Amino acid sequence: MTTIDNWQKSSFSGSGDGNNCLELAATPTTLHLRESDTPHTVLTPTPTALAYLLAGIRAKPLRPRRR
Repeated sequence: MTTIDNWQKSSFSGSGDGNNCLELAATPTTLHLRESDTPHTVLTPTPTALAYLLAGIRAKPLRPRRR
C-alpha cells in the first residue's frame, strides 16, 4: 500500500486548520480525494468519473435542498 503524504487543500476552503475542506493528492497512477474532517476515507475516482463530476459542478452549481 502506498502512503500518501502530499495532500493539498482546495484554495476554495479558506485558511486555517478548523475549516472542513476538500484535499487532493496524486500518486503516479491515481488521484486521491478526501474531506479534511474524515481523513481516513479516501476516494480514488477514475478519470472518467472525475471528469463527469467536474463537468456537472461547472454546468450547474449545487444548491442546498429545501426541507
